[in-house]
Amino acid sequence: MKLQTIRKKHAGRDAQGRVAVRHQGGEHKRYIRNIDFKRDKFNIVGRVLEIQYDPGRTCNLALVQYTDGDKRYILAPEGLKLQDTVVAGKEIDAKIGNSMPLAQIPIGTIVHNVELTRGRGGQIARSAGTGAVVTAREHGFIHLKLPSGEMRKVREEAHATVGQLGNIEWKNEVIGKAGRSRHMGIRPTVRGVAQNPRSHPHGGGEGRSGIGMPSPKTFAGRKAVGKTRNRKKYSNKYILQRRK
Repeated sequence: MKLQTIRKKHAGRDAQGRVAVRHQGGEHKRYIRNIDFKRDKFNIVGRVLEIQYDPGRTCNLALVQYTDGDKRYILAPEGLKLQDTVVAGKEIDAKIGNSMPLAQIPIGTIVHNVELTRGRGGQIARSAGTGAVVTAREHGFIHLKLPSGEMRKVREEAHATVGQLGNIEWKNEVIGKAGRSRHMGIRPTVRGVAQNPRSHPHGGGEGRSGIGMPSPKTFAGRKAVGKTRNRKKYSNKYILQRRK
């Protein structure tokens, strides 16, 4: 697996060069770190060589070298240090950084990088300071309390990594100045009421007028508030309790 590739810049434009996503462009050059979310090197011990910053996500990465010489990036949980060993497999200890089936993880353990489908790779609890708690086992499913507060069933053969992700204080970080947002590729956002009526549904009017309609709209004229989730989504049956 190649560790890094250069991220191509599109500045929110589509194939025809038109703006597809507003407020994007002008970011600093970046490399995409190719992260091992699947943790599929089973029963091969790896040693942590470095803890690295990744501009593409909020948590840090650990560069791991395995005994067969292969190097890979994994998400760095809180408490993982240089020269620590990690491994993925079934009959292993539930130690920080180890990846294993949810069926093998003790109840009450905090996990991250949780798979929803076996073999697809971790999809849940991947940002800084997050972790899901194993709360119960029932008929081939594991009950998890997710960072959002949602209670969800996941199949017991799905893999997860033990530990809470590091860089916990990230949520307190202050960007500080407009220039740093521009380095991150975020362009300014102009309020709809400050625009012309041809540019935004909220625009126009004399002086400091309001939006002039019962409910806010997006720039394209769609409703900007309310729930848009599919009520009949297939995965609803796995949700035990909705997020608060």
